[in-house]
Amino acid sequence: MLRELHISNLAVIADATVALGPGLNVFTGQTGAGKSLVIGAFEALLGLRKANDLLRPGADEARITGVFELPDAAVCHAVGRAIDQTLARGDELLVTRKLFASGRTSSSVNGKPVTGAMLAAAAEHLIDIHGQHDHQLLLKPARQLEVLDDFAGLHDERAAYAERYAELRELRGRREALNASATLRAQQLELYSFQADEIDASEPAEGEFAELQARSTVLASVERLKREAGACHEALYEQEGSALERLQHLTAVLLDLAEVDESLAEVTEQVRAATLSLQDAAFELGRYTDRLEYDPQEAAEVEARLNTLNRLVSKYGHQRTAADDSADGMDADADPLSCVLAYRQQIGEQIEALQHEADDLSGLDDAIAAAQREADALARSLTKQRKAAAEKLLPRVEAQLAELGMEQAQLGVQFKAEHADGPSGRDAVEFLARTNPGQATLPLRRIASGGELSRIMLALKSVLSGHGRISVLVFDEVDANIGGRLGSVIGRKLRELAGGHGSGAAQQVLCITHLPQIAAFGNRHLRIIKHVEGVGKNAATATRVERLDGKARITELAEMMAGSEVTPTARKQARELVAEAASV
Repeated sequence: MLRELHISNLAVIADATVALGPGLNVFTGQTGAGKSLVIGAFEALLGLRKANDLLRPGADEARITGVFELPDAAVCHAVGRAIDQTLARGDELLVTRKLFASGRTSSSVNGKPVTGAMLAAAAEHLIDIHGQHDHQLLLKPARQLEVLDDFAGLHDERAAYAERYAELRELRGRREALNASATLRAQQLELYSFQADEIDASEPAEGEFAELQARSTVLASVERLKREAGACHEALYEQEGSALERLQHLTAVLLDLAEVDESLAEVTEQVRAATLSLQDAAFELGRYTDRLEYDPQEAAEVEARLNTLNRLVSKYGHQRTAADDSADGMDADADPLSCVLAYRQQIGEQIEALQHEADDLSGLDDAIAAAQREADALARSLTKQRKAAAEKLLPRVEAQLAELGMEQAQLGVQFKAEHADGPSGRDAVEFLARTNPGQATLPLRRIASGGELSRIMLALKSVLSGHGRISVLVFDEVDANIGGRLGSVIGRKLRELAGGHGSGAAQQVLCITHLPQIAAFGNRHLRIIKHVEGVGKNAATATRVERLDGKARITELAEMMAGSEVTPTARKQARELVAEAASV
């Protein structure tokens, strides 16, 4: 509900505060007083129109402020999502829009800046304006489909289809991605498989490269090793006067001396231990030289194996792996085969993943087919129920139109064929109307007469009351080209739409009218008055808004019937109108 609207420096309105209430709020006033300007202020407040051309002459800035109450949790959620704020049921919404002479505008909600697009998105859930302007929510085909679904109670079915539609899009997207990369995936699989087979055929082992290099070095130096190691063995053990022979003699002498002087015992033991150690070394050196032989076959095998491993290292030893992605380089002492083995593990995982993706593609086709069958069934059910709802809705609206003086009007709902799938189903609908016999049946958005369009909207709203969540409905020109008798009918319907006499109406209706028969039904009556302030060159036209009650209201209704010269008869008729409206 819109509780208060404050307007400053907008056209002829210098400063006006409009206090609104629940139920039906009617605006009256002389032609040109600025009644339609109030509608323009609503639209400008919520970003539905540009209003810089309405800036009051001489003013640098115009300001429009509205205070909304949000009694509906769904509206709170929708509005909060539009303006990126968290709102709860019962919260107030302070909307402020500033218009500057430079053409710049600024908007805020609860003190937080918002864009014009955000404000317009929130407006669709706050206020619905019907009349001579082209911002009516119900004129949009997409909204008409929502209206039909709300009337039919298809919220759960529509949500189920939207969920299945989203699943289908996700599955199809995955399939397209897999299909698009099928050639590349096959090429990668072929390459990785070849590389894996080549590495596996060589059977590289951790540490093998270093061992082979060491053995190759030995085989290349057999003659030198045998010659020089044999010379060392002879010097230690075999030659006359060898090192061991002399040490054994020295050990015997020291043992005799240690028996004479015990202080030589430690030195004697050291020499004896060294002699024994050299004996072991000489023995091992002899064995080494005995088995040291050059084997041409072994040398060839070692060289061939090194060539194989070097080829692997050359091809795969510098490939980046997940293990070394964060490293700056390879350690100089690291085994070259470690990178080859790590790369083999990596491509093994890639091969498994690529093979799994191929399996996924065939599984996706099955999943898509199953989801498509469910979506088809849901879409057919939605279409069937929507057409059934349209058959129920149209006669009710036509009956309302007959009461509103449009007895010959006929409505229809066009279901457009071959409509592409969307999150709401496969149906695109458009409300059609023929307002007079002999005229063409046209979409509602092409109805030329503002009065006819407003009455159609009033009829729709009367039937759909309780199915929508828009809490503020604004009607302009709803009384165009109708008489007083029909005015009472429209007034009664507007009050019914607003919830009757009670002050806790779920929907708030604002209506600008020239007919006293409509104004008499208002729960709150507001008069827009234009007057001149100042004199001479300082004179300026201004507009103010005042609430009418009691005698003031009777006087206003009497003036609407009889003009400025109010007669007792006109006052009596005005009181009768108010009494009649109160009894309905």
